[in-house]
Amino acid sequence: MTIRTTQAPPPRTESRGAAPQPRRRPASPLWAAWAFLAPVTLYLGLFYAYPLYRNLDLSLRDYTVRSFVQGDAPFTGLANYRKILDDPTFAPALLHTAVFTAVCLVFQYAIGLALAVFFHQNFRLSATLRALFLVPWLLPLIVSASTWSWMLNSESGVVNTLLGALGVGPVNWLTSPSWSLTSVIIANIWIGVPFNLVVLHSGLQSIPAGLYEAAALDGAGAWQRFWRITFPLLRPVSAITLLLGLVYTLKVFDIIWIMTKGGPADSSTTFATWSYRLGFGNLLPAFGPGAAVGNLLVVAALVFGLIYVRVQRKQALS
Repeated sequence: MTIRTTQAPPPRTESRGAAPQPRRRPASPLWAAWAFLAPVTLYLGLFYAYPLYRNLDLSLRDYTVRSFVQGDAPFTGLANYRKILDDPTFAPALLHTAVFTAVCLVFQYAIGLALAVFFHQNFRLSATLRALFLVPWLLPLIVSASTWSWMLNSESGVVNTLLGALGVGPVNWLTSPSWSLTSVIIANIWIGVPFNLVVLHSGLQSIPAGLYEAAALDGAGAWQRFWRITFPLLRPVSAITLLLGLVYTLKVFDIIWIMTKGGPADSSTTFATWSYRLGFGNLLPAFGPGAAVGNLLVVAALVFGLIYVRVQRKQALS
């Protein structure tokens, strides 16, 4: 009887001339993070950082049409800023910008909040009516501004026609210095209300319904439930709504330019329209002062943004 024994095969030996293959190391998480951030960083650099740098450079140099093409504009420092501060248009433009922004924000938020509370009741046709209120927000600004220009026309406008039917004389909405700013404010409020409605309505949906039921059992009326529950719990949503509305309203240009072009006699001129008129509205454009006015708007928006961030941090810590 013979017993067969099996031997294990000899281990493979590498040839003397071949070098051992190095092991691949896994990719560093840092490189993966930079790969994901690269598109966003490139986008922000090309479309935000570089335009801001160019605008700052324009405001610090004496650019003309020739020097703008050849790139040999002399450096003037803050001369363009001193020029716009000494300009007689600066004070009216500052006042109009402040009034336009403040009035639009107050009425857009108040009307949007009232409509959001109204539609939060979820009655029949609530969704349909809420969708109809979004039409002004979805229309192009040039269409909205042109429609309001036709409605407020002194001779053939539908608004003056309705006023005439009520026994009120015609109002020169777009051609009177007393009414031009009011006209563009009304148009901008109409355009901005749907945005406030959508954001505030979404905030109302996040409030638990049990709070209202408990308050009703305790005898709280509708007005008390609004001030004690709805309004305090909507503060975070209200803050971001007002901030975004502020940034948008500061830079409103299309509506004012289409309806009044900042006139008559600069009665509806804001920083946005003034900056455009300085840079592109004259035969001899003033690129430097126009860029300086634009930078003032950027600084104003940045200041309010920092204030918002600081308030949010304090609320989070408290």
